[in-house]
Order: sequence, then C-alpha cells, then structure tokens
Amino acid sequence: MDRPSTKQLSDEPRGHHEQMPVQTVIEARSGWRLIDWRELVRYKDLLTFLVLRDVRVIYKQTVLGIGWAIIRPLFSMIVFSVVFGKMAKVPSDGIPYPIFSYAALVPWTYFATAMTASTESLVKDRRMITKVYFPRLVVPLAPVLAKLMDFAIAFLLLIALMLGYGYAPTWKILFLPILVVMMVATATGAGLWLSALAIQYRDVKYVAQFLVQLLMYAAPVVWPASLVPDQYRLLYGLYPMAGVIEGMRASLLGTGAMPWELIGMGAISTTVIVISGAFYFRRVERVFADVA
Repeated sequence: MDRPSTKQLSDEPRGHHEQMPVQTVIEARSGWRLIDWRELVRYKDLLTFLVLRDVRVIYKQTVLGIGWAIIRPLFSMIVFSVVFGKMAKVPSDGIPYPIFSYAALVPWTYFATAMTASTESLVKDRRMITKVYFPRLVVPLAPVLAKLMDFAIAFLLLIALMLGYGYAPTWKILFLPILVVMMVATATGAGLWLSALAIQYRDVKYVAQFLVQLLMYAAPVVWPASLVPDQYRLLYGLYPMAGVIEGMRASLLGTGAMPWELIGMGAISTTVIVISGAFYFRRVERVFADVA
C-alpha cells in the first residue's frame, strides 16, 4: 500500500478560494524511487520503538539474558576448533585456531542472524502492515539495527580472548568502522531483498535458512582466505563477507596487510545489493498489505 501525494490547483487569484471549489489531484508515486529519507526521518520514533522491541524480545524471560549473545559464537568456536583445528588441521595463518575462528564468527553471526530476522520481519509484523500506513522500510531495518547489540557484546568477548592469548589490537583497528558499515549494509541489502520476497512467497524463509548455511562455508570462517588462489581473489572478493572477515582478522590479530582487494570488491557488490534491494522493495511494497 503506497501513500499518494496531493496538491491543490486553482487558477483563481487569492481571496476567491472560499467561493471556488478546490480541485484535488492524486498522483501515484513511482515504484522505482529509492529511499525517501525525509519520510524515514519523520518515522524515526517508530524505527526506534521497533529496534528496542526486538532487543527486548531477545532477552525477555530468558535465564541467561545477554549471555545468549555470546553462546552461539562461543560454542561454534569450540566445535570448529576441535573439528577443523585439531582433526582436519585446517591452517589458521599462524594464529591459535580458537581465536582465529572466533574473530570470524563474531561478524558472521551478526550477518547471519540479522539477515534471517530481517527476512522474517514483514511476515511477523503483517498485522501492523495491514492496519496503518508507515514506511515499510523500517520493518526489515529494525532487526538489522537490533542485532548490533549482540555484535557489540560478542565483540567485547573477542577482545577478552585476544588479551588472554596475548594479542593486542593493531593500529589497523582504525579501519574497523569501515568493515562494520559494510557488514551492516550487506545485511540490510540482503534483508530488503529477502523480506520483500518472503511476504509474497512464504517458502523464502526456509530458503534463507539453507542459504545461510551455504554462505557460512563459502566465507573464510573456518579457513583462511589465503587458501584462495591469487587469480581468483578478486572474484572471491565479490562475496562481501570475505572482505569483512579477513579485514577484521587483519585489523585485530595482525594476520597480514589489510585485504583491500577483497574489501574493495566487496564494497562494490554491497552497493549493488543495497541499491537493487531498495529498488525492489519500493517496487513491490504497495502489495504488501494485500498479500500479508
């Protein structure tokens, strides 16, 4: 459901409006318009409410509370360290495998959970969508922002593990905000695509869960990107999370120079994912209330 814009037309001079009938013209808004930032700012209170709601839902009536933010990457780190580090002897660029894998699991867990939650957001809030107008964009955007809380908590544990293993962040940590922005933007773009598809085709939710598993093993989470042959590194960099994960390892653990070739290619594909996702979302949002 799209909100129309209105304007008033009258050829009569001022002072005659009270006597002359007012003609109202209703114009359909283009479905290919990108994000309406002014409208989004007007509804910032709603976005804030949805973000805080998603944060509270995660920890409400749970025994471990915020501990759930670190349990998933922590237990994954333990399993990966045994299976891939001890048994499969996967190389880790000279870094102890537990911290090598955990440094990748922190951004990956954020991306996976944010994308999954964003995919399901429109279906979850379909009652609200069918009853009142507001920019639909805030719905898939809210879980992407809410998951930053989990990311921050898991990141603090990463710093503690680094200090425990005798690693201090390098000066390259200054590049960390670039990687975080890229990580959030990738989750946002994927969330826009998948949430718009999921409200029309409910099996997309199951496809997204399967997709997350495939993407994890394609990302350099349990193995280093140095295993990728040089002639394929630029092509591999089109996978945005490859640059984010390798960049985070380089900036925090000093595994080598910043992988700008991966980050640069990932930034290009992230931009394409976000812009195309925003276009598609805006194109089909007018039917959300009908199919929800």
